[in-house]
Amino acid sequence: MKNFSYFKRAEITSNLKETEFDILIIGGGITGAGIALDAASRGMKVALIEKGDFASGTSSKSTKLIHGGLRYLKQFDFWLVKEVGTERAIVHKLAPHLVVPEKMILPLIEGGTYGSWLTSVGLKVYDILASVEGEDKRQMLSKKEALTKEPLLPKKILNGAGFYAEYRTDDARLTIEVLKTALNYDAKIINYTEATDFIYENKRVVGANVKDVLTDEKYAIKAKYVVNACGPWVDELRQINHSKTGKRLHLTKGVHLVVAHEKLPVKQSVYFDVPDGRMMFAIPRGKVTYFGTTDTNYQLDKENVNTNLVDATYLISAVNNMFPDINLTLDDVQSSWAGLRPLIHEEGKSASELSRKDEIFVSDTELISIAGGKLTGYRKMAERIVDLVDKKYKRRFNKEFEEIKTKDIVLSGGTFKNYDEVKSYTDAIQNRIAEVDFNRKDAEYLVHNYGKQTDIILQKFDDLMHDNMQEKMINAEVWFAINYEMAYSPTDFFMRRTGRLFFDKTSVDIYKNYVAQLFKNQFNWDEITTEKKIQELNKNLTLACTFN
Repeated sequence: MKNFSYFKRAEITSNLKETEFDILIIGGGITGAGIALDAASRGMKVALIEKGDFASGTSSKSTKLIHGGLRYLKQFDFWLVKEVGTERAIVHKLAPHLVVPEKMILPLIEGGTYGSWLTSVGLKVYDILASVEGEDKRQMLSKKEALTKEPLLPKKILNGAGFYAEYRTDDARLTIEVLKTALNYDAKIINYTEATDFIYENKRVVGANVKDVLTDEKYAIKAKYVVNACGPWVDELRQINHSKTGKRLHLTKGVHLVVAHEKLPVKQSVYFDVPDGRMMFAIPRGKVTYFGTTDTNYQLDKENVNTNLVDATYLISAVNNMFPDINLTLDDVQSSWAGLRPLIHEEGKSASELSRKDEIFVSDTELISIAGGKLTGYRKMAERIVDLVDKKYKRRFNKEFEEIKTKDIVLSGGTFKNYDEVKSYTDAIQNRIAEVDFNRKDAEYLVHNYGKQTDIILQKFDDLMHDNMQEKMINAEVWFAINYEMAYSPTDFFMRRTGRLFFDKTSVDIYKNYVAQLFKNQFNWDEITTEKKIQELNKNLTLACTFN
């Protein structure tokens, strides 16, 4: 496994300065990560830069599902349902520890969005389009069966339910594992590096001038082709390229809230009606349940997307409406996140009606930009981009690259035959850590985050001298994040390498100063820098549980 850390930045930067790449990708979210792995595995020389931390935009703020988009059947978007539905099984196969089977219940209520016949036919079509097999095929449940599976459903207005399979993931961890896998094919990848403008030769984009955000060093990266995969910031780069014409982005905001599982003790994920005609998810995850999402137009600061009081009230009201025995209040919210969807603008359509299809724009100067799409479809989006670059490369430089391979490239940590093997490995990890005061939930957390890389973390754990077992384990995780996952701050660690800020906020409150000290020791920070990093984390903690 490749060492991937801040301490390699000088070496990576030197490579970026000295090499002419086949493709430079700007944007380190799931779209850019997918392109990097696809291109590098086909034999292209690949560079990827990200102005913040990897997955710090949309790719850590989604509903965290690898799902087939059932609601797009209502819009007759069969192509999208077929593509992302098929992709679910592929991504699960590539990372079965990280893309976890999750049964979903769709309650059929009086006056609801889905009637019994439509749901039965819709889920059947969904199964066919997504090539669903075996026990994952949809079932139609009677009212009694539905209440057995989920007693919290509204008895008075419940007519039955659809029951079908989806997959749960951690979007930021999926992104980082795709990037780490691309390193195996010699991709050069770096975070905290911002593209400031483009380099042109003969009216073609042939690279970018960049700035290292951590050191302020400026340098140039040369490439035959440049891909703009900046999500909500795609149009900013098109503007710099003077090519923001025709279609443009339409940003919508999606918010999710997190409460203790005992406050919303659903037995499995529920996809349910909201009084305004939309649909929402409630998803159990370890000690918590999270629910969302909103879908509202957004035109404010993209760097500071917050959950406001209107968002929080809307989501809480929707949950209380669907689950009559639940009475959530704002005080029950432990954490939240708000992210932006970079959709393609269509005149006259509301936020919820906009297509989730991805689109590719190629400027007169051959800057290639991609926007739209869904987390689930990242591999196919990458395929379309790399196919396009391959065709252009063949025409201009008379060179061809290999065919796509990503369908069979297992992501780092994911070397399991199937999900049963993940469960067996979790049993083994549980037995291993039970001796030192950890439980099943701790084992599941480690395996679902890191897969087989848990062995590396536990080896470090065994080597450390420390009386407090919880601090010792966090120490091993931080060491892994710094040395193998390019983490540079406590926020990187708590928010995007582990998801603790969202799903285990209590642990962040307890260990934030300890973790800050670990980073300080690793990076030789002075007191001012350390305090600045602690303040950055505190700001994110406050944002996660404050509604303005």
